[in-house]
Parts: sequence; structure tokens; C-alpha cells
Amino acid sequence: MPEVKQQTVLITGCSTGIGHALVLAFHYTGYKVWATARDIHSLADFAEKNISTAALDVTCPNSRSAVISKILEGGDRIDVLINNAGYGAMGPMIESPESSLRQQFETNTFAPIALIQEVAPTMITQKSGTIVNITSVSGILTTPFSGMYCASKAAFSTLTEALRMELQPFGIHVLDVQPGAIRSSFGDTATKKLNIISNNSLYKPIEKAILARAGASQDNPSSAEGMADAIVKAIKSGQNPRVLRYGNGSRSLPFFARWLPRKFVHKVLARKFELNRL
Repeated sequence: MPEVKQQTVLITGCSTGIGHALVLAFHYTGYKVWATARDIHSLADFAEKNISTAALDVTCPNSRSAVISKILEGGDRIDVLINNAGYGAMGPMIESPESSLRQQFETNTFAPIALIQEVAPTMITQKSGTIVNITSVSGILTTPFSGMYCASKAAFSTLTEALRMELQPFGIHVLDVQPGAIRSSFGDTATKKLNIISNNSLYKPIEKAILARAGASQDNPSSAEGMADAIVKAIKSGQNPRVLRYGNGSRSLPFFARWLPRKFVHKVLARKFELNRL
């Protein structure tokens, strides 16, 4: 029988949370894993397990090209690409600097699409491949004080849908993963990056509600390991699902967005985030 070559997966944003869990899940399933993150030192525990690691700043063209070249020149294929790296900019829209909005889209939307554009040619040559884009249910249901994050994920999800149709003729499958609340450091990072609510802010009276939104992803979160296992299972099944939702709120929030009157949803959100106090 012909030898079945080990498949290779490239994963971004692997230092913590979902990315960290994905590396281990694919490694223990038998894949050759390339774990990447901006800080190579954050991946030290993977190197001890003989998992290949590389420094990758997804927003830097030279960094993206260097990692892809390193993988291909070393004799590996890229069978699976998982765009997991991202970050959340939180705060009132009218008081957030333009730089925050630009950085949000640069990291969550532009960078992963650019990485796909660099990886797609080798997948097309192979006539096979899987691209997994980690978007969010926040791209389906917009909430106050997270407009920049929600918009970047909504755009990424829309682009993912277009890619799925455009790449299907070349044997490339595209999966949109829309997590709900998943245990990770995302909430802490979002809170740290939250623009300081000044004493002159229109929203100062509800500052606690804004901080709560920044950490909402850690409200009764599901495990990153469970989500990683679900992604591995979806890929190995060969069924090529269009969307995978996992985690607390991943099904209920899209249901609210689709079936409940928008006026009612806005009223509920205004109460939850104390906008009715202003």
C-alpha cells in the first residue's frame, strides 16, 4: 500500500487559550504541527514536545513570508491553515481613536486574509487543503462597547464565506469557526487594551458595565480543549461543514440575532450594559 504522508497544520496565535489547545489536539491526533506566535519564547513548552515552532507576527508581510518559506523549504506541505490569532478592542465608538479601529481590522481581518493569499497557491498545487478561520458569534450579534471587534469579525466571516465558494473548485475546504465564550486570556487582554474612560467621558457613569463587556468572553466559558477537539473532529470527518459553533452562547446568541426583533434585542442589551442609565 502507498505510504500515507503525515499532514501538516500551521496555526497562528498559539501562546495561550484556543491556539495552545489546538496545537496539542492536532499533535496528539498525529499531525505535524507548526505552532506560531509573536513571542517565540511563549512556545517553549511545545518545542520540548518536538513540535515545530516559529515566530510570526501575522500583521507583518515579511514575517508571514518567512514562516511559509521555512515550512515549505523544510519539505513540509501546508495541509491545514488555522487563522486563530486576534485581539479585541473595546470601548465607546465615538471616544475610541482611529488607530484602535485600524489595528482591530489589521489583526482580525486583513492579516489572516493576507496569510491565506500566501498559503493558497501551495494548496492549489496540491489540489487539497483546509483553511479554518476563527471568527466569532460577536460577528453575528453586535453588542455595545465592542463595535470595533464585532465589525472586524463580521467582515472576516463574510470574507470566509466568499473564500469557501471561490476555493472549492480547487479542492480547498474553508471552515468558519464561531466560538462563544471560551476559557482563555482574551478577556484580560481586552480589559487591558480598553481605552481609559476619562472623567469627562459621556460613559463614565457606566464604566463598570463597559469593563464587564471587555471580560464577557469569560462569563461561564467552555473549555478551549473541547473546542480544539471539535475542530479536529470536523476536519477529520471529511464532511466539510460550513460553520462550526462551540462554547457558551455560540448557539443562543445567533438565534437571538436571527429570530428576535432587533428593537427588542437592543432594549435588552441597553439594560444589560446600563445604557438606560445615561
